[in-house]
Amino acid sequence: MTEPMSDRHPAAAAPVHVTAWGDENADRPPVVFVHGILTWGDDDRYGFAAQRPLAGRHRLLLMDRRGYGLSPDIERSDWAVDAEDVIGLLGAGGTGAHLVGHAYGGVGALAAAVRRPDLVRSLTLIQPGALRPAERHPVVAEALARARAATAALPAGLTPEEFLRGATESVGMATPEATPARLRAAAATMTELPCWDADIALEPLAEASFPKLLVSGDWEGAPEQYRKYAGEPLIACAAYLAEALAADHLVVPGYYPHTQQPERVNNALQELWDRAERT
Repeated sequence: MTEPMSDRHPAAAAPVHVTAWGDENADRPPVVFVHGILTWGDDDRYGFAAQRPLAGRHRLLLMDRRGYGLSPDIERSDWAVDAEDVIGLLGAGGTGAHLVGHAYGGVGALAAAVRRPDLVRSLTLIQPGALRPAERHPVVAEALARARAATAALPAGLTPEEFLRGATESVGMATPEATPARLRAAAATMTELPCWDADIALEPLAEASFPKLLVSGDWEGAPEQYRKYAGEPLIACAAYLAEALAADHLVVPGYYPHTQQPERVNNALQELWDRAERT
């Protein structure tokens, strides 16, 4: 289990903490990664540790969202604040960057790309939690109603340990070790602004010329409840976004694509970045 590492350092001109790999590739556009819930940038369980081989050709910037990892505290984690931090990283080198976001981080990445498409070389969204744009789909509409009700019913006085256990055991997943880093991530997750209700206009991205990729799992082998309540809405949402954004859509086995199928996801990322740099 990855804890904060010695090669983690703050990126220039960014208020958030960043893990930087592949500094020797500074002559190429960097890649900004934005993580999801219960994790941080270089976490090997839910984060982007398995994408480190891509640092052989690119400088990878793994952002810790505010309240996570080694980034500053925030009263309430917020996808719109994440988008501002992402824009800061995209523009820091003066050349723009490739952008990859997972789950909650995919919503911040999507919002950043909509606001500043001129800074984006390519966009990859891995099972983004942006359900609202696809709410006309009945599975997504049901998931939105369920998520809104669950957020309103979150019991007072819930501890990060209890939240971590409930968020995993309730859907048949093994609960990770309650390390200080994981508990901090749980505390940030349990209070953050819901991302599924993010009202983000997609039209600017549909017209953008840079290549786009949606990545999702097929959710085969996932615990039944996890597939029903999380997987099916995310599958429907990814399909909708891929069509709306004129993006490619890669479906891989499992339900955590970049950690369960890192070789296939990494190959797809490298192909996308190569295509973007050729054009």
